[in-house]
Amino acid sequence: MADSIIVQISNLSKSFGSFNVLQDINIDIKQGENLVVFGRSGTGKSVLLKCIVGLLKPDEGTIKINDKAINKIPLKELNEVRKKLGFLFQGAALYDSMSVRENLQFPLKRHFDMTQKELDDKTISTLELVSLADSVDKMPSDLSGGMRKRIGLARSIITDPELMLYDEPTTGLDPISSKEISELIMSLQKKLSMTSIVVTHDLICAKIIADRVIFLRDGHIAHEGTIEELTGSSDPFLQNFFSQEIIKE
Repeated sequence: MADSIIVQISNLSKSFGSFNVLQDINIDIKQGENLVVFGRSGTGKSVLLKCIVGLLKPDEGTIKINDKAINKIPLKELNEVRKKLGFLFQGAALYDSMSVRENLQFPLKRHFDMTQKELDDKTISTLELVSLADSVDKMPSDLSGGMRKRIGLARSIITDPELMLYDEPTTGLDPISSKEISELIMSLQKKLSMTSIVVTHDLICAKIIADRVIFLRDGHIAHEGTIEELTGSSDPFLQNFFSQEIIKE
């Protein structure tokens, strides 16, 4: 893993009305690192991701991606930074009226000037990474939940991002499918040399993916360490949070 910092979050705070969702968040993420973010519902996990990608603007603090302060730069410059970001939303967020091919080519057409052959070649090669090249002309309604996740993942990585943001990538999946998606994420991270930030409540996913884990509580980073350190902690709150799941070595 390289020592360079790809994401630097300094003194980040975000409120909605009188509700302080995030307060004085400080995180450095190294190139090639997989950071998993845990926390109870409503503790700001998804808000953190949306601030990082520029969908929400923090009230205070700075978010730097490759030394670019994304919350303080013009939109045109922000869009250039976004070309190197991938974001996998909950539910895969596919366009139901578009085929798999059209879904994958949408971000390519938006950000790059490519011929149709280049678009088709890139689409097939990316679908091969998630083992779904034969689904290129299917509609999202023809796909299972696990397949939709894979297609959503393919669309997220088709622009060759340096940084991937995952918002509950395994939600709604059975344990076997969850493990498969988590292993696929890890495999793609290694193949494509990506850095990843993963919001999840899935311990199977975290065990497979995480290099480091942070736990958000009351708007702050309350705990930080490896997944083994947090699940094995003597802290009563963490013990209660993790008590319903067992992580096996």
